[in-house]
Amino acid sequence: MRAPRSLQGRLGLGLGAALILVWIAAASVTALRLRHEMEAVFDSALQETAQRILPLAVVDIVGREEQGVTQRLATIREHGEFFTYIVRDAQGQVLLQSHSADPGVFPAWAGTGFAQSDTHRFYNEAALQGTIRITVAEPLDRRAAVARQIQMGLGLPLLIVVPLSLAAIGLALRASLAPLRRFREALAGRGAGDLSPVAADDLPDELAPLAAALNDLLGRLGRAFAAERSFAANAAHELRTPLAGAIAQAQRLQAETHDPGAQSRAAEIEATLKRLTRLSERLMQLARAEGGRLRLDRATDMVPVLRIVIDDMARGEGAGRLHLSLPDGPVLSDLDPDVFSILARNLVENALRHGAPGEGVAVGLSLQGVLSVENAGPVVPHDVLQGLSERFSRAGPGAGSGLGLAIVAAIADRTGSALQIASPRPGRSDGFAVRFQLPGPHA
Repeated sequence: MRAPRSLQGRLGLGLGAALILVWIAAASVTALRLRHEMEAVFDSALQETAQRILPLAVVDIVGREEQGVTQRLATIREHGEFFTYIVRDAQGQVLLQSHSADPGVFPAWAGTGFAQSDTHRFYNEAALQGTIRITVAEPLDRRAAVARQIQMGLGLPLLIVVPLSLAAIGLALRASLAPLRRFREALAGRGAGDLSPVAADDLPDELAPLAAALNDLLGRLGRAFAAERSFAANAAHELRTPLAGAIAQAQRLQAETHDPGAQSRAAEIEATLKRLTRLSERLMQLARAEGGRLRLDRATDMVPVLRIVIDDMARGEGAGRLHLSLPDGPVLSDLDPDVFSILARNLVENALRHGAPGEGVAVGLSLQGVLSVENAGPVVPHDVLQGLSERFSRAGPGAGSGLGLAIVAAIADRTGSALQIASPRPGRSDGFAVRFQLPGPHA
C-alpha cells in the first residue's frame, strides 16, 4: 500500500493510526486492570456470602430435632442464583443446600479458603471446630460474561470515537493547511509574465522559508527578463534615428546621381534600411507585448480602434484590398487599445504580405470579441503552421521579419486569450486564417 502523496493525507493517516493504536493500548490496559479488580470484588463477595450464611446455617442445623437430614431451601419466587452453596458436616454429609445447588459440582473439602475448578470458583469456611462446613460456588461463566461486557464497553466507542476523531483531525489539518492552499492557488493563477512576489504572510513557520526562497527566485527572474526586454526596446529605439538618417542619405544619393548602377545600389540600400526599420519597430512591439501592462482596469470599445487601424492601412499597402466587417454594437474589452492596434496591424500586415497578390483580406470583429483576419493564398503545410508563432519563424525565405505572429502569440499568452491559426481557411480549400479572442467583457 502506497502512502498518500498529499501532506494532508499523510498527516491524517499517521495521526489516525496513532490514535487507534493508543486507544487500543489504553483499552487493553484498562480491561486488564478492570479484570483484576473485578476478580478481587467477586472473590470478596464470595467470601462475604459464605461468612454471612454460615452462622445462620449453624443455628438452623443445631436447632433441628432430627440430625443428619439434608435440607434444601425452598424458593420464595423463581430467580437465577449467581451463588450456590452447600453446608456439610465433617464426614461430608450434606446438611443444607441452596435450591439450585448441584452437590456434584462441589469438590471435596480441602480446608478454608478459595478453590477453583474448570467451571466454578469456590470459597470454603468452617464453624464449630470444623464440624459444620460451608462451600459457596460461583460459575466462572458469569465472570467471563462480565469481562466480555467490560471489553465491549471499552471497544465499542472505537466505532464512534475513532471516526469522529479522524473527521476532526481531517478538518483541523485542512484548516491548518489552508494558507498553503491559498499560496498554491495564487501561484497557479499567475499569468506567464507575472513574476511579482506571492503573498505568504499567513504561511506556517515551517513553510515560510520555502515561500521566501520562491519569491526571491521570482524577483531574480523578473529582473533578468526586465533587463532583456529593456535592452531589446532601447536598442530598437536607438536604431530608429540613425536608420532614418541613413534612409534619407540613400534617397538623396538616388536623387543626385545619374549613374544607373549607383541608383540601383542606393535603392537596394534604402530597401535594406527600411527592413531594418520595420525590424526595430517589431522588436519594440515584442518588448511591449512581453513586458508592458496589456490589460487595463476598465473596458474600451474596440470597434473604433479597429476602424482607425484599417483606415490608416487602406491608405498604404492595403489600398483596395482590405474588407472590414464590424458589428452594429460596441465590443468591449479590457485590452489596452494601443496593444490591440499593434495586434490588429501585425495580423493585417501579415495577411497582405503573405496572401495571394491582388486578393482581398477579410478583417472582422464579432460581438463576442473575436477578431478574425483571413486571406487567400497557398495552403501552409501543417508542420510549418505549428511554428509560425515562434520568433523569427518565416513561411519562406525573405518573407519578412518573422516577428508578426510571435508578437500576437505573446499578447495572447500574456492576456490568457485564445489564438487560433488555420490553413486552409474555414470553409475554403486555400488561404490562411487567424482568430484572436479578446479578453474581458464583449457586449
